[in-house]
Amino acid sequence: MPEFVNPFSGAVPKMMDREELLRALRLDIAAELEAIHLYMAHAQATDDPLAKAVLVDVAEEEIVHAGEFQTVLAELYPEELEFLKQGYQEVMDMKARLGLAPEPPAPGSASDSTIGNLR
Repeated sequence: MPEFVNPFSGAVPKMMDREELLRALRLDIAAELEAIHLYMAHAQATDDPLAKAVLVDVAEEEIVHAGEFQTVLAELYPEELEFLKQGYQEVMDMKARLGLAPEPPAPGSASDSTIGNLR
């Protein structure tokens, strides 16, 4: 049950250390992804054009929020960005092996506009 009326709800007993902050940011990303899933499911479950438009708009805003959290995480933990680049490259290699698409620019290159180019 929501506790918004309690002014102390959500108050933390101490400042987070670096590792706790990294875990919190990952949890924040997960929460945004869950919200996207929920809003898009609701949009798909209604025929009301206004409700559908609002739900999709809000879901897209959550995608932006997830990107913001991911960027902060990459700034605070550069190793995270390297893991993301590795994952991106593994998928691109798999696509090439399957003949699904030509090899894209390397992550981080000037012409790359994917997650590999967060910096």
